[in-house]
Amino acid sequence: MSFIATTPAEDANGEVLAMYERQRAHFGYLPNYARVFCHRPEVMTLWAELQRGIRRHMDARRFELVTVAAARALGSSYCSLAHGATLAGMLSDDELAGVLDGSGATLSDAERAMMDYAARVAQDASSVTAEDVDELKASGLSDAEIFDIAAAAAGRAFFSKLVEGLGATPDAAYGALPEPLRAAFTVGRPIDGA
Repeated sequence: MSFIATTPAEDANGEVLAMYERQRAHFGYLPNYARVFCHRPEVMTLWAELQRGIRRHMDARRFELVTVAAARALGSSYCSLAHGATLAGMLSDDELAGVLDGSGATLSDAERAMMDYAARVAQDASSVTAEDVDELKASGLSDAEIFDIAAAAAGRAFFSKLVEGLGATPDAAYGALPEPLRAAFTVGRPIDGA
């Protein structure tokens, strides 16, 4: 479940218990990633605030496309599976096929460009060039929208690297996803119990 000892749910109290209860209320179970935050529950609160701030300026589809691209580039099964499952509910079958095969062929030019950009930001932000940003502008994105995409990708890098660095495995619940989604979004650690 993780490389560090975590507080079992039955032993949690105070801020840890409150954080566990919020996560359980949202997901219906206590996610593995939440358990590693037992040592610093205030960081989970700060993460949630950051996410709300980033998401506030992006439509849900754009946020999920960017997040999936960043998570895949980072090799984070956990984040790829979580956000891939959400994204799957937003896309047509044709659009989803282009995301699953990694080509993005069935998405708009702007969506492909922002996913490529998000992956580069997450993987190696210092490799991003002015031409990369110009491509986004040419596809109709404003400077503020490009900021939002970079912020979402950079934020995903923080979260993915934290939970992956502590060995949190994707929750067993992701094993119930259809096989094409599991296969495409399991890009690193296997699903818990798989």
